Amino acid sequence: MKPSKLRRQIAWVAATLIRERPELRNSDARKLAAERLSPGGIRPQDLPSDEEVVIQLQSQQVAAHKRDWDQRYVHYADLLRPLAEVWQNPERHPEGDALYHSLQVFELACQTVAYDEELLTAALLHDVGKALDRRDPVTAGLAALEGLVTLRTAWFIENLPAAQGLAAGDLGVRARRRLEASADFDELVLLAECDRRGRERGAQVRDLEDALHHLQKFDHQLD
Repeated sequence: MKPSKLRRQIAWVAATLIRERPELRNSDARKLAAERLSPGGIRPQDLPSDEEVVIQLQSQQVAAHKRDWDQRYVHYADLLRPLAEVWQNPERHPEGDALYHSLQVFELACQTVAYDEELLTAALLHDVGKALDRRDPVTAGLAALEGLVTLRTAWFIENLPAAQGLAAGDLGVRARRRLEASADFDELVLLAECDRRGRERGAQVRDLEDALHHLQKFDHQLD
């Protein structure tokens, strides 16, 4: 028998409640949803099963992911703008704030690998975690970017500190072999070089909006 409209609505609201409050059990979410939609009580046949709630939950998660992916440049901007207030060690970063540094790294990467969208994205976003947690910026940045960048872009950001250690001669043998085994090792080394070079006072860079627009062009090329 086809589920009633009310049954589908209860399943949808229950899934929404679970997304808002992950600690809720399916049975509790169904009860709350039923009370919200039908305060006077419902027929047993209008109460959805746990499986129906799970299906609606998965549907909402897929829709949310697609929405976030489509709006990822808005999220990028929100994460990057605070970097203008993040000032770093002047001996290592004489250029000034972390946003200016990120734009320099992006500019250098564009000049070298203008075709590699994922690497360019990593070049622009590699320091976003510094506005979130100065003690562990890489972990914080990756958490904030989850679902908004590809796995390859995340790999570049995650392994950039190791690549810098490799260039400085501070990386252990095992860690070096792990990096060298990657198909993207050469690109990672290039990103690390751009990161080191992107520390000049007065360097000419595009502004943040222009940088994001440059990345968006890749989407239009795929349309």
